[in-house]
Amino acid sequence: MPSLHWQGKEKVINHHLEVPFRVLEHQYGFNNGKQTKIETHSGNKIIHGDNLEALKALLPEYEGLIDCIEIDPPYNTGNDRAPNKGWIYSDNVNHPKIKKWLGSMVGKEGEDLSRHDKWLCMMYPRLQLLYKLLSEEAIIFIHIDDNEESNLRLIMDEIFGPLNFLRKIVWQRHAGGGNDSKHYAVDHEYILTYAKNKNKIGKIRLPLTEKEKASFKKIDDNFNKWGPYKTKSFKRMRPEDPREGLQYIIIAPDGTELFDEWKWEENEYKKGLQNGIVNIRKDRKNNWLVEYKLYLKYSNGLEDDDEREKVPRSMMLNTERNSDAKKQLTNIFGKANLFNNPKPVGLIQSFLSQIKNKNANILDSFSGSGTTAHAVLKLNQSDNGNRKFILIEMENYAETITAERIKRVIKGYGDDKGIVASFDYYELGSNLFQEDGNLNESVGIDKIRNYVYYSLTKTPLKTIENKDNKYFLNRHNDTAYYFFYEVKKLTTVNHKFLCTVKTKADQYVIFADNCLLTKDYMQKHNIIFKKIPRDITRF
Repeated sequence: MPSLHWQGKEKVINHHLEVPFRVLEHQYGFNNGKQTKIETHSGNKIIHGDNLEALKALLPEYEGLIDCIEIDPPYNTGNDRAPNKGWIYSDNVNHPKIKKWLGSMVGKEGEDLSRHDKWLCMMYPRLQLLYKLLSEEAIIFIHIDDNEESNLRLIMDEIFGPLNFLRKIVWQRHAGGGNDSKHYAVDHEYILTYAKNKNKIGKIRLPLTEKEKASFKKIDDNFNKWGPYKTKSFKRMRPEDPREGLQYIIIAPDGTELFDEWKWEENEYKKGLQNGIVNIRKDRKNNWLVEYKLYLKYSNGLEDDDEREKVPRSMMLNTERNSDAKKQLTNIFGKANLFNNPKPVGLIQSFLSQIKNKNANILDSFSGSGTTAHAVLKLNQSDNGNRKFILIEMENYAETITAERIKRVIKGYGDDKGIVASFDYYELGSNLFQEDGNLNESVGIDKIRNYVYYSLTKTPLKTIENKDNKYFLNRHNDTAYYFFYEVKKLTTVNHKFLCTVKTKADQYVIFADNCLLTKDYMQKHNIIFKKIPRDITRF
């Protein structure tokens, strides 16, 4: 398999493991139009902070549980993201080879000869964490243009595997114009799509739009099991060398022989004539037309209009464009040019619609103006879904634009009457570990417990009815886990502590400051002692 090498790769290939674990600090909840200090627990999150650190902060709760990722990263044009501002490489990679890049604006081609290396160093560890967050049935959509498309494809193949590549979608972002271009007017961008596991996702289908549904005629009651249809017609005369068995001769009323490229069985054709599925008539030029109903079958045997679906296309030419996205933002905020290249809601909604799970967790770690969350809410409104969004934005407009947009979508703007929804807003908080390696007690014991349990089981710690002592975390794969920790005193695992243990398990893992049990006793009773903080895994 071809691989890509660039300056700094060897220093960032495991950089996601070196990123410090920071907790999420809740700032406020927004509950159906009202802001409150109380957490809504809606599952919808907007996080302000560096997305590399924020992605790591999400692991204990969401590893393997994200059903769809939709991201629009910097395209590395030298003028990305916010108006008149390029993206800044600022990852804390502590190595002289790339430390010189820290905090520097990434320039344009010819001005910054290492800009492609920087972009790859920025993207690689983020993609590794995104991969860990995805579920086995998940799909990731990544927007990109010609500047980095080829590089992105290679590193995606390296992380996701080339067999999990689904398609490169071409989206027409502009229509017309471009006369000021020196060489070619650029009308399109790409969306690379990969599966976490291609064998697990099944067929990808899109629901019909209201316009598409309206284009189908009402069918006869005798044939409603086949679903809606469109009328197709042809007026082919007999070819000189007809393909044997692949065409059916249809005799017009005046004896003219017409040939359908559709392979009709004679009894089906006669039945079709009797029931109005096939019709022969003259067109305006007095040529014979043979019409037949081309049926769209149900996706799952149901006869409800909402269950009819179509195959998504790799060329998206007749969808919302960049100009539509700008109008959407202007309508919401009442001012123009908030972003240079926002994405339209309908475009993102078409991608999210390809995810079968209506309760999907959807993540956007380059959230910008918040289009992904807007699309999630609109999609839920249209099909009564319960999808959840998680947005991450590092820029200062995370509050004033990203979160504010979603507030206005919920409350309603223009002719839009609003959507019933809630979300919680977070800032990246303190590191869980201090520089000396000890636990940072200021983050709170609950967040420490969540981290410890995830580090052991790679599963989130869920709230349970605790019939054990207060140090019990949970039981996982026949192992009971305990985190015996107190802020102001040392803890010791001894027989007195064991008397408080109520959960029956094949094995016991107990964290504490000290242990007075003998090795023989622990081996006999399948007890594993782990010392705080030495034995807490850093991931």
